[in-house]
Amino acid sequence: MSILTFLLVAIGGFFGAIARYSASQYFNKSHSFRLPVATLLVNILGSFLLGLLIGKGTGEVWSLLLGTGFLGSFTTFSTFKLEGIQLHVDRRRTDFILYNVICYGGGILLAFFGYKIGHLFA
Repeated sequence: MSILTFLLVAIGGFFGAIARYSASQYFNKSHSFRLPVATLLVNILGSFLLGLLIGKGTGEVWSLLLGTGFLGSFTTFSTFKLEGIQLHVDRRRTDFILYNVICYGGGILLAFFGYKIGHLFA
């Protein structure tokens, strides 16, 4: 791996983390939902955008900067899991199931649609 690879991932990750934090702050401060909506929206949007990026067939530089770097830090698997556990511990079974179905199912579905749309622009 070259220094350029590390720089592309680091720069993308820097901005992805800031975007993730900003989205969380916006949704958590200005809205009240039963589900952890900030994480849910960030993850399914990130799935769609990654599908779009891969479907379009961008080059290695853009894949590293946007796919691995930005979207890798924009989406958050660990927070998703933690919030799911919190719903389970709080015995919010319906919310737990709904949250997981939307995140997993919606993420896969939106990644697929993003991939197909990306192919149209390739």
